[in-house]
Amino acid sequence: MSRSDDVLKVHRLAHTGGSAALLEWLAARLGGWTGVVRAGGPGAGGADRDQAGGAPEAAVRGAAELSARGVRSAVLHGDGSATLLFALDAGRALAAVLPLPHPADAPTLLADAAVPLALVLRAEEAERREERAAIAEARAREAVLRLLMSGQLSTAHQIAEALRPPLPDPMRIYVAECRTGRLAEVARLCREVTGGRAWVVRCPVYVRHLIILVPADAAAVSADHDPLAGALTATATDCTVGVSGELALGQAPTAYTQAFHALAVARGREERHARFGPGPELALAAHEAGADWAGALLAPLHAYEPRRPQDPGGQELRDTAHAWLNFGAHATRLLRVHRNTLAARVRLVETLLGLDLGRLGDQAALSLALRLTPGAGRGSGTAAPAAAPGLDAVLRDPRLTEWARAHLSRLSGPDAPAGARTTVRTWLEHDARLVPAAAALGVSVPGARKRLARIESLLERSLLQSPSVRYDLWLAHRAEELAE
Repeated sequence: MSRSDDVLKVHRLAHTGGSAALLEWLAARLGGWTGVVRAGGPGAGGADRDQAGGAPEAAVRGAAELSARGVRSAVLHGDGSATLLFALDAGRALAAVLPLPHPADAPTLLADAAVPLALVLRAEEAERREERAAIAEARAREAVLRLLMSGQLSTAHQIAEALRPPLPDPMRIYVAECRTGRLAEVARLCREVTGGRAWVVRCPVYVRHLIILVPADAAAVSADHDPLAGALTATATDCTVGVSGELALGQAPTAYTQAFHALAVARGREERHARFGPGPELALAAHEAGADWAGALLAPLHAYEPRRPQDPGGQELRDTAHAWLNFGAHATRLLRVHRNTLAARVRLVETLLGLDLGRLGDQAALSLALRLTPGAGRGSGTAAPAAAPGLDAVLRDPRLTEWARAHLSRLSGPDAPAGARTTVRTWLEHDARLVPAAAALGVSVPGARKRLARIESLLERSLLQSPSVRYDLWLAHRAEELAE
């Protein structure tokens, strides 16, 4: 093979296969070991991470000698081998340990390979830095999202200042669902359609979801027209979008839940996008009647002081309870904790509040209480009212009775499938578990799932996937029972 052929091969490999392919070819071509070594030897990095495997001692020693003498190339002879070295940059050298006699053209080939190798190593390092920066930004955005969901707006704003664009207020939340390979394209399109004003973060719980905070005035949105949702669903046939109502940034948890419910509706629509259907909001209806009850229920949690500094405090337990109620076992992804840690925290919340969180009724009570009270950090708890009402007393309030009847009216309306009320009531009586509910209804589990999926479209709310409307349905049924 001529030198020109070698040079052409070197440049082609550097361009298409990178440093690893180039070094592998050099080793095969010369019949020895080739790699990139650092001048500091094993204690300062040894073999460069671009070269798999450990470097021979002769190569490491030669690189140190090359650096100490300040020369660009060197040859070291040992027992039956020769080490050829050519300086690259950043204290690195291209080294080849070859048995004697080595090929006559080895020095020329290595010298020709040194320049493209140095360039491709720089390019690979730049790519790794870019990847690390992208990962750091994604984690920072995820941290901001968690802060928004736990009501810590000031801290969220402080972190978001280093990112672009600023957090929108007021805003709408879009939840886009598509294949993971298309998420980057969807994110790019969001920024393009909104003029760079969309605040985009990958969902830490559902890998196929993208959460997008869009300024309320970014696009002309009406009940039957949403330019952003239409553009996103046009990118791929598997892209589905749910859109919240217009809310303040401080209501991000509500906006996310609305968008998630709208996503459940969008899956069954031809256009594959939907806005959250207007309806009575439980937190608004129950706020005045339930504030004292919620404060009394959560007082032990807000006042909780851990025995050890590393243990979770009241605010962290509150965040854990909120995440677990919304996402169940998937909350480990949002909180970035082990499943055993999540289970231990949920048990501690049960103990502190005197609840049985295996029961849907107690889950619903805790969900309502968390929505009716602001977050409380360590040591910020206050004494509970001496005569705080119980949950049944709250649900007997006429405003809650009106909310419950409006919330359940669709289950017995003209568009409701046969037996919708019975299906939902039976499902709730079995703590929203499909298997025992299906048995009680006398249908198969897939049959029960199909019934609930049809009811999702009727209610325009998610039932089977969390965040689910099951807590509100349980509370509505209980309020209706108490009124009757």
